[in-house]
Amino acid sequence: MCFEDESGQSLRPPKARTWSRRGHSPVVRVSGKGSGRVSVAGLVCARPGERTRLIFRMLVHHGRNGEKKGFREPDFAALLDAAHQQLGGKIVLVWDNATQHKDTAMRELLAARHWLTVFRLPPYSPDLNPAEGVWAHLKKSLANPAAGTTDDLAAKARTRLKKMQYRTGLLGGFIAETGLILTPP
Repeated sequence: MCFEDESGQSLRPPKARTWSRRGHSPVVRVSGKGSGRVSVAGLVCARPGERTRLIFRMLVHHGRNGEKKGFREPDFAALLDAAHQQLGGKIVLVWDNATQHKDTAMRELLAARHWLTVFRLPPYSPDLNPAEGVWAHLKKSLANPAAGTTDDLAAKARTRLKKMQYRTGLLGGFIAETGLILTPP
């Protein structure tokens, strides 16, 4: 079973708390230049008796004309194909009701994959998707170390996601946080 979701981060870091000397407010300087953005799509995959996995793909948008700003149907299909190759066997995909998940092109791509069964989460239910926990953890870790460029931000995000891939207890915690019980029938 795989839970899919997307997230994005611009050069403006999320707000976070930090320590400083009494009377001296901490200041994190951010250039804020450019309209760059890093988009990430990821799958939290679990199978009873095996370790939980995180499979992700990243797109970097530098703000140039003609550059993709986010994930499209072929990108999602490539992510699912990579997951199928890594996991081996059939996949049950659970994802939200985003527009790009429901359009005609995506339905055709999904129908062509006989090894894939798709379920949609109810509207406005991010608390049921373990991938939301991945993004919350990622954004919290990106809060204080400000990136200078979009490529720096992408490198930091990629490093933190790769570290998460090896922390199966953390990934299992994201699933447990949803309250879902994954047991074979």
